[in-house]
Amino acid sequence: MNEYSSAADYKNKRPSVVTIGTFDGVHIGHRAILKRLVNTARREDLDSVLLTFFPHPRMVLQKDSNIKLINTIEERKALIEQTGLDHLIVHPFTIAFSRLTALEFVRDILVNKLNIKKIVIGYDHRFGRNRNANIEDLKEFGDTYGFEVEEISAQELDHVAISSTKVRKALNHGDIATANDYLGYPFMLSGTIVKGKAIGRTIQYPTANLNLEENYKLIPKNGVYIVKAKLDSKTVFGCTSIGTNPTVGGTQKTIETFFLDYSGDLYDQKLQLEFVTHIRDEATFASLEDLKKAIQNDEAFAREFLKTYE
Repeated sequence: MNEYSSAADYKNKRPSVVTIGTFDGVHIGHRAILKRLVNTARREDLDSVLLTFFPHPRMVLQKDSNIKLINTIEERKALIEQTGLDHLIVHPFTIAFSRLTALEFVRDILVNKLNIKKIVIGYDHRFGRNRNANIEDLKEFGDTYGFEVEEISAQELDHVAISSTKVRKALNHGDIATANDYLGYPFMLSGTIVKGKAIGRTIQYPTANLNLEENYKLIPKNGVYIVKAKLDSKTVFGCTSIGTNPTVGGTQKTIETFFLDYSGDLYDQKLQLEFVTHIRDEATFASLEDLKKAIQNDEAFAREFLKTYE
């Protein structure tokens, strides 16, 4: 898959079939659309192109928006690459870009930059300044500029929208199993291991403290989870605690993982945690000894659960 940081960087002259969208989550609904795009490209001897945007439009147009995304942009790229797509364009979404008229967007980007011959798009797609153009306008542009418009049905689009909503809702409730079912892969958090307060070491449960580099990333509900990671090229499981460490008077949210059957210095390493299941909600304990017992129970639960995990 070829990646481009704007439509202006796309220099490919082959005719293309294009779809447009944020594709946050790249869940099973999204992948069905991308599969359709890729299959169309192969059948009709076209190049498949996804035009997506970053930052998310709501981050730019609604400054007070507290939107949290299922994927970071790097996670999204990696997931999209698995679909067999030929070209991914991550175009910067700016105020100036949002003010392009529908004609300017179609003529200057889709036609002149992407050499579009077909577009696969939702029946309710709106575009151009103030989103004032719809799919009927797009079909008229298609007649003018010589490209075909293939509609994604209401039923298929509803499935996509419901999936995104259900993933976010499930994660906000700590329901990893449901989120993973809709995603079609394990939800992940990616970041760098940084030094924490080392309280875990005092109770024989040293933890790796994950620092997320993107503040727009959705974090599951506070609680304890079973996770999977690659350490030294090996798959390792662990228990991740998301929360403020109320037992020791913490106030800042942390993401701390105790890895099963692993010891090593992870400081400053990049790490990706894949979430397997939820163990329990965050709790406040009367003492560090009680906290240690709870972690021992978490570990026992995880080991038992992983006996039957594939």
